[in-house]
Amino acid sequence: MHRLAVAGRQAGIAQGVGDRVGRVWLRVSRFADVEALATATLTLGPHADALYHRGQARQTTGRPQPALQDFQQALALYRQAGDRGNEAATLNNIGHLYNGLGDRRRALDFYQQTLPITREVGDRAGEAATLNNIGTVYDGLGDRRRALDFYQQALPIRREVGDRAGEAATLNNIGTVYDGLGDRRRALDFYQQALPTLREVGNRAGEAATLNNIGTVYDGLGDRRRALDFYQQALPIQREVGNRAGEATTL
Repeated sequence: MHRLAVAGRQAGIAQGVGDRVGRVWLRVSRFADVEALATATLTLGPHADALYHRGQARQTTGRPQPALQDFQQALALYRQAGDRGNEAATLNNIGHLYNGLGDRRRALDFYQQTLPITREVGDRAGEAATLNNIGTVYDGLGDRRRALDFYQQALPIRREVGDRAGEAATLNNIGTVYDGLGDRRRALDFYQQALPTLREVGNRAGEAATLNNIGTVYDGLGDRRRALDFYQQALPIQREVGNRAGEATTL
């Protein structure tokens, strides 16, 4: 139907179908298909959702600059339409891109633009994700106390909305901060809270990273036998998910 609509220059149909199909394909990691679908839609004229989907596909496949261009165009269109929810989502993605590029100050600026909009539209899950992202930036900037404050704001909201995967990520982040602050016992407590949640949601990569983190804590506490046990649990999972960098870290 999408191909026929594009061929027949039926922009409304192509945009509607492309949006619905693109959302499904993003969830199942068909990123090349999403990019091709959105690009075909955009031959009929600018469309915010198509630009947003293509930006997500390009971001996930490691092309930050083209993704940034797509998100910036989508942002202008969402603002023009007064679509505050999608404006916030796009700002958040731009922040994530800048953080990945190492420009943490610019990332922080976009996250700080996102936060009040998520609150305005009542998007509690988006608010929690943004608080967590701000914490990640402050942690990367070496301001662990401020990072901890934002993680601790994010955690109860993630529990409130039932975001188990997000809850596990924030628990892990809090553990990392405490580990960096030298409070290994508290770090261990948060990692041990994160681990069963990661297993529950089937996040194997996160499970392996957390097992590795627990091993590091036990090593720092002088319990090398227990550290070795956790590293040996992490290693086959790192190999299973194809995380070569993580495999090397655990080795």
